Amino acid sequence: MVAAFKERLQRLDPVFITFDSLKTLQLNLGNLCNMSCSHCHMGASPHGRRIMDKEVMDKAIGILSRLPGINLDATGGCPEMNPHFRYLIEATADISPRRIVRSNLTILEEPGMEWLPAFYSRHDVVVTASLPCYLEENVDKQRGRGTHAKSIAALKRLNEIGYGCRHELNLVYNPGDACIPGSQKDLEAAYKMELFERHGITFNNLYTITNAPIGRFREYLEAKGALARYLNLLATSFNPDAAKNIMCRTMVSVDWKGFIYNCDFNQGLGLPIIDHSGAMLKIDDLEQAAKSGAELFLSQHCYCCTAGNGSSCTGATAFIK
Repeated sequence: MVAAFKERLQRLDPVFITFDSLKTLQLNLGNLCNMSCSHCHMGASPHGRRIMDKEVMDKAIGILSRLPGINLDATGGCPEMNPHFRYLIEATADISPRRIVRSNLTILEEPGMEWLPAFYSRHDVVVTASLPCYLEENVDKQRGRGTHAKSIAALKRLNEIGYGCRHELNLVYNPGDACIPGSQKDLEAAYKMELFERHGITFNNLYTITNAPIGRFREYLEAKGALARYLNLLATSFNPDAAKNIMCRTMVSVDWKGFIYNCDFNQGLGLPIIDHSGAMLKIDDLEQAAKSGAELFLSQHCYCCTAGNGSSCTGATAFIK
């Protein structure tokens, strides 16, 4: 029997189940994507119809204007496919100190998207890109045939305009199966060596992210009869040092309609931030929801963030010797 995650965290330290301070505003621009990855917790695809409009974006821009120092994290789906993506980046140029775009890389190789690398560079956005392995077989198995070749081509284009040196370029690793990532430090060293020796590619950081048992990955686990085993693996790999730094204590995630969540995984699960009456809070209520001491909305899938070295949108949260 897997212990309740929230109770376990509370026993460790009651402060760990409460919000600390807002450092990152993450906008999920929708589930439209040029890919249909097997592990996607948002169920994104070329048929996605949940797309954030300018009205919600304007509210986010207003918050960033009122609260200086907050980072913007744009994700999806494929955030670049949102018709207002350019507007969002241009409108936040002088009001957010760090703007991150979570790219699948292959979008840079799609017809009509040739403008993206220069746009990234002009606005000095941080590109954080999915690349679950440096080997073609592993990447294509998880993300579709031809993905590795397109990803390598995109990375070369980014390197050519200064990404990996003048501009920040980070890669994201997630396991291809029901296991926990190994050492982020060791994987980063392997990625840097392999990508440079094979393709002449350089990048700044590698982030390891544990697959959350939700969305398509949960369906995969259920089909294999492996869901209970995976949940048990996450729970038995609980790391108190990782628990201290869970991302939901400093980040709020906004969905395409403007409803707010403690993280993108909660958004994928439909677990929003609610008030005392049970009403779902929206971006208009963000400053109320992001107060220090506000209780987090946690469930069993949250074990993925505290297993092993920990997991967050910026990779490991603890390091095991």
